[in-house]
Amino acid sequence: MKKAVFIDRDGTITHDIGYVHKIEDFRLLPNAVEALRLLKDFKIFIVTNQSGIGKGFFKLKYFFEYNKKVLTELKKHKIKIQKTYYCPHKPEDNCECRKPKTKFLKDAEKEYGIDLKKSYVIGDKKADVELGRNASCKSILVLTGNGKKTRKEIKPDFIAKGLLEAAKWIVKNDKTQ
Repeated sequence: MKKAVFIDRDGTITHDIGYVHKIEDFRLLPNAVEALRLLKDFKIFIVTNQSGIGKGFFKLKYFFEYNKKVLTELKKHKIKIQKTYYCPHKPEDNCECRKPKTKFLKDAEKEYGIDLKKSYVIGDKKADVELGRNASCKSILVLTGNGKKTRKEIKPDFIAKGLLEAAKWIVKNDKTQ
């Protein structure tokens, strides 16, 4: 069984200006590349809620274009994202794929042979931390994006200033190396 890191995209890897979907708005957060490189011994997945699609703020094709830009930029730095899981639904749709529900992590568990108990979830929202807890992963809240607002709402396994500090904590505390 393999270990993985499931990472929220907007506000954790990239800047989040709200319903991000335009390529011209793409910007990696500082140290994102360095952080992802540190996680080389893990399968890395992006797990993102994209309710802007369901709310009609932007079309699915714009999500794919923007996400392709993210993946292409990371690939230039020799960072491989195994897969991007995305939920296009509104919160009120009560779908099975919206974080903090565990559908995507269970899918990765089956498809990639992931051991969720040896895996981590990193994000800037309460739903990210709850996703980790719900899937028996360790959860890390980053204080980028919405993290500072979220800090008082939830108790993750670790609170990091950003993705780099989160990655360093994982490497230091990972017992399966």
